Amino acid sequence: MAGQFDLSGKVAVVTGGSRGLGQYFARALAQAGADVAITSRTLEALERTRTEIAAMGRTALPCVLDTRKVETIQPMVDRVLARFGRIDILVNNAGCNVRKSAVDMTPEDWDTVVGTILRGAFFVSTAVARSAMIPQQHGRIVNIGSGTALFGMPGISPYCAARGGMTQMTKALAAEWAPLGITVNVLAPGWFNTPQTAILYDNPEWVASTVARIPAGRTGLPHDMDGAVVFLGSDASAYVTGQLLFVDGGFSIGAMSALPKKP
Repeated sequence: MAGQFDLSGKVAVVTGGSRGLGQYFARALAQAGADVAITSRTLEALERTRTEIAAMGRTALPCVLDTRKVETIQPMVDRVLARFGRIDILVNNAGCNVRKSAVDMTPEDWDTVVGTILRGAFFVSTAVARSAMIPQQHGRIVNIGSGTALFGMPGISPYCAARGGMTQMTKALAAEWAPLGITVNVLAPGWFNTPQTAILYDNPEWVASTVARIPAGRTGLPHDMDGAVVFLGSDASAYVTGQLLFVDGGFSIGAMSALPKKP
């Protein structure tokens, strides 16, 4: 059983691997035995992640990629294949957000968010599938999603649209590529303190009100993501595809606070 989670000899690509959740995912996959290509818009941003993975005895390959620019995708894939000869796992983690009222959003705001998250994940997935996973007849694609795929939040409408679209894109690709040995799933983290959410964590009232809605009684810690990303990237998930997996301490189930005890 344990061997199903062993990623020794596997090669993973993690987009947006320079910080936050992307850094967590890259480290977890390396700890499970994979060599990891990590991407960012600049190589300098990837140095910390590269060093941490190298300290584990695994190889980390920094690659330049801007998911908004389709012309940067195939060169990244070619670089990974030239170094490792295969790609077994793809984690589409690159993301961004713009916080504004919907009526103040510009076309540029929309294109930045949807282009980075949804359009980028689609074209990275198709490039990796075409060049590596379809010829191998094997692959694991993990799209990093969000609870906003299912519920709305004010002030981030392009982000909600992109995450909802990613969930449906995942189902479409899962259906199309399942006969080819490729699984495609969404991993949706709950509330984690990352550079993208730091502005929220700086507000103690927001933290308190959010924790009150999480049955586990706390927000996420880095290691909370490890098991889920390794599972979805491993042979253990071979019969799991087109699914949305929340790692959120129960936030997404909409649990109510416990009733007060009788005096």
